[in-house]
Amino acid sequence: MARAESTGGEKTGMVARSASRAELTVIVVTWNTRALTLRCLETLFANTHGLNMRVIVADNHSDDGSAEAIAERFPQVDLIRNREDLGFGRANNKAIERVDSEWLLLLNPDTEVHPNAINNLLAFSKQHPEAGITGGRTVFPDGSLNIGSCWNRMTPWSLFCSLTGLSVVFSETALFNPEAIGGWKRDAVRHVDIVQGSFFMIPTALWKRLGGFDPRYFMYGEEADLCLRAAALGYRPMITPDAEIMHLGGAAAPRAVRMQQLWRSKVTLVRAHWPKLLAPVGVAELWLCCATRSLALTALGLLSGGSDRDDVWREMWAKRRDWLKGY
Repeated sequence: MARAESTGGEKTGMVARSASRAELTVIVVTWNTRALTLRCLETLFANTHGLNMRVIVADNHSDDGSAEAIAERFPQVDLIRNREDLGFGRANNKAIERVDSEWLLLLNPDTEVHPNAINNLLAFSKQHPEAGITGGRTVFPDGSLNIGSCWNRMTPWSLFCSLTGLSVVFSETALFNPEAIGGWKRDAVRHVDIVQGSFFMIPTALWKRLGGFDPRYFMYGEEADLCLRAAALGYRPMITPDAEIMHLGGAAAPRAVRMQQLWRSKVTLVRAHWPKLLAPVGVAELWLCCATRSLALTALGLLSGGSDRDDVWREMWAKRRDWLKGY
């Protein structure tokens, strides 16, 4: 494992960590996202001001030169070179073992930090200790809303809406699209069930109290699990629109792989957080969601002359025994 520490200087337009204890540590986990990670770090330093901040990048054994490029371009970053791909949760857990700041921020490598986003989110988090976990507003490169900054938890009703298509037909209503909080533009302060791990702030003391991410989750679901465990202690995660970043989403892996990981996580979350008698119902609903999508899109493909639009769901159905096991 290698580390790249600050040598005391600071590059033009960047904030170097001072010798005193940092107030905030930003953790970025990377895997084969060289160009995106460099841009993420560039905007992080350029648009965060007057904050004693430490940045740790944990590289999950990338083969695209990510670690070398980061070490050369950003010597003030603490660089961890993992010898294997640990996934998102385990890599964050490992990196946070060396953190001694009061606050933590998890930041995805496929993000760009907008001016004062970090400063504003930290100020908001201090003002709302009851939240425990906080996040901001995310947009796509063209400035349009990326709703993925936050979600509500899965319920029997939300999965029913998904498998019947109600969440698609009535996507702008919170009643029929409850997990995505349909119709809300992420333009107001609000309590939510889940803050996405791409832009995720938490006091270090609370992170340690919760034991960090459950290492079962290789990718996806770990932040939902942590938020639900925090809620069980009485915390109420929150979102503020005053902290905004750009987030691409899913930049490191093919869609089919991401979908299988996501649904494996969904199965695990249902079994971990639903009442024991209801968990089999939730897993059955997920099975039905996949079945109906696969059948519907396959039928559409046949009607349209063999369109390949159903490839992802066909693969999901073919590998249902794998993701139904959960983690």
